[in-house]
Amino acid sequence: MVLQIEKRHYTPEEYLELEEKTEYKSEYRRGEILPMAGGTTNHNKIALNFCRKFPLTIQQEDYEIYMGDVKLSIPHYQIYTYPDVMVVKGKPIYEGTSTTIIINPLLIVEVLSNSTKNYDKTDKFKYYRSISGFQEYILIDQYSFAIEQFAKQTEGQWIFREYEGEAAVLGMDSVNFQISLRDIYERVNFDLDESDT
Repeated sequence: MVLQIEKRHYTPEEYLELEEKTEYKSEYRRGEILPMAGGTTNHNKIALNFCRKFPLTIQQEDYEIYMGDVKLSIPHYQIYTYPDVMVVKGKPIYEGTSTTIIINPLLIVEVLSNSTKNYDKTDKFKYYRSISGFQEYILIDQYSFAIEQFAKQTEGQWIFREYEGEAAVLGMDSVNFQISLRDIYERVNFDLDESDT
């Protein structure tokens, strides 16, 4: 069932009720419901590769990792969104009684496309920074071996690093974990002419 979303202001409760009934995912931004475009096969492979390589236990600490289908609530900006990958330290904290919306990501990964990269790098990052406990943001280009990383140092201060080339190794700040770009881009075909979403 595909639900037509009329242009009007929705409450968060109305959005969540509609979201349960639809066959596609939408984001909620301050009263507006925005249908999400589908991802390319390369986009999906990159997110999946990161999830497959990420260990759930690191130095006796437990982590949970979610890919694409778990909503994130950002109450400060009245936003619900679906990050490509979220890592939670320990157990997820849920909004309300449902297990579909979390509020405590430690690390967020977004796979960039030409149509979303500006939003992911600017406003979306600003929204994410309002989340208590959020420590690291990783932006993965789906068209070349290139990653941008933002790691929180103190309140209001983030360090930026970039990684390029197949031999580069991404080292996390919030988690004691490293992954090579070769592993992140495993089986990704940059020559594919996939529609940009």
